[in-house]
Amino acid sequence: MHQESLLLNLAVCLTAALFCGWLAAQLRFSPIVGYLVAGIICGPFTPGWVANREIAEQLADIGVVLLMFGVGLHFNFRDLFAVRKVAVPGAVLQSVVTTAVVMSASHLTGLSWAQALVVGLAFSVASTAVLARMLTDHRRLSTPEGQLAMGWLVVEDVLTVVVLIFLPMLSAHHDPDAGTSEVVREIGAGLGKFAVLVGLVFVLGTRLVPWLLDKTAKPTEIFNLAVPVVALGTAWLAAQFFGVSLALGSFLAGIVAGQSPLRDRVEATILPLRDPFAALFFLSIGTLVDPHYVISHPGSLLFALAVVLIVKPLTALVLVRLFHRPLHTALVVAIGLAQVGEFSFILIRLGHELGLLGPDVGHQLVAAAMISIMLNPFLFEHLPAIERQLRKLPRWQNA
Repeated sequence: MHQESLLLNLAVCLTAALFCGWLAAQLRFSPIVGYLVAGIICGPFTPGWVANREIAEQLADIGVVLLMFGVGLHFNFRDLFAVRKVAVPGAVLQSVVTTAVVMSASHLTGLSWAQALVVGLAFSVASTAVLARMLTDHRRLSTPEGQLAMGWLVVEDVLTVVVLIFLPMLSAHHDPDAGTSEVVREIGAGLGKFAVLVGLVFVLGTRLVPWLLDKTAKPTEIFNLAVPVVALGTAWLAAQFFGVSLALGSFLAGIVAGQSPLRDRVEATILPLRDPFAALFFLSIGTLVDPHYVISHPGSLLFALAVVLIVKPLTALVLVRLFHRPLHTALVVAIGLAQVGEFSFILIRLGHELGLLGPDVGHQLVAAAMISIMLNPFLFEHLPAIERQLRKLPRWQNA
C-alpha cells in the first residue's frame, strides 16, 4: 500500500509540475512559477486530490540536495573576486537593510525576534537561477553589469550558507526550555562540528571525490551512478554526523566536485536527475500556501511585494550608485534583485522543520515570490524605458 502511495504521489505531482511548468514557460514565465502553482493545486488548501505531505517532503529533500549540489558545482571564487569591491559590501548592506525592515514588521505582527530574523533573511536573497535566465535572455550575462549582478547574488548565496550553519543553533536558542549555558554549548558544539566538516571536506574531499570520479569515469553507467552518490551521500553524512542541514552538506559536495576536471560531465549527469526533483521541491513549497489566507490578508501580501519589488531594488540602486557605477549598471542589479527564489524557500522550509516557524508563516513570501518572478521578465524588457524616465530627472541626467 505504501509503495502504491509513493508511486501515485510521484506520478501525480510530476504530472502537475509538468503541465503547470509547461504552461508557465508558454506564457514566458519561469517554470518555477508553474511548479509553485502545481503545489497549490496538490496542496491541502484547495479542492481535489491532496499530495501525501510526508512523501512530498522526502522527495523535496532530494530536490534540495541536488539543487544545492548544482549551486556548489558552479561556485567560483574567481568570478566573485573580480567584482568584490562592489558586490561584497553592496550585497551585505542590502541584505542587512532588507532583513531589518522585514524583521521589524514581522515582530510587530507577533513573531518572536528569532522567527522574524528567519523571515527577514528569506526575503533578503534572490534567485541566482532566475537572474541568470533573465541576463541570458537579454544578452547581458557576459557584460560588466551582468557580472556584477551575478557576483552580488553569489555573495547573497554565501550569506545564506552561513545562515544555514547557524539556523539549527538559533532553534536551540528559541527553545524556551533551554538555559543560557545549554545554548552556548549548543552553539559551540555546532561551530566545532562545522569546522571539522569543512576540514574533512576540503582536505579529504578534494582528493577523494576527484579520484572517485576519475576511477568511475568508465563505463558511463557507473559514472552516472557515482555522481548522485557523491551528492546524496555527502549531504546525508554531513547531516547525520555533523548536525548541519542537507542543503549545506550538498553545497560543500558540489564545491568539491567542481574542482574535478570532469566538472562539465558531472553537471551533464546531474541535470536530468536534478530538474524533476527540483520541480518537486518547488511543488512541496507550493503545498504550504493557503490561497484563502493570502487573499484574506491583502495588507501582508502588499507589504511582501513592496519589500521584494521596491525596498530591495531601491536599496541596491542607491548602493551601486554610491560606488560610482553608471545608472545602467545600477538598474540591472536592482531589477535582478526584484525577486526571491530557491534559497528563500530553503530557509523557510528549514525554519518549519526546526520548529522555528509556525504553519501560517511563509504564505505571503511564496505568493510574493510567484508574482515577482512573473514580473521580472517584464521589468527587464522595459529596462531601457525605465532608464530613460529616470534620466529625465535632474539628479540622474548625468548618471
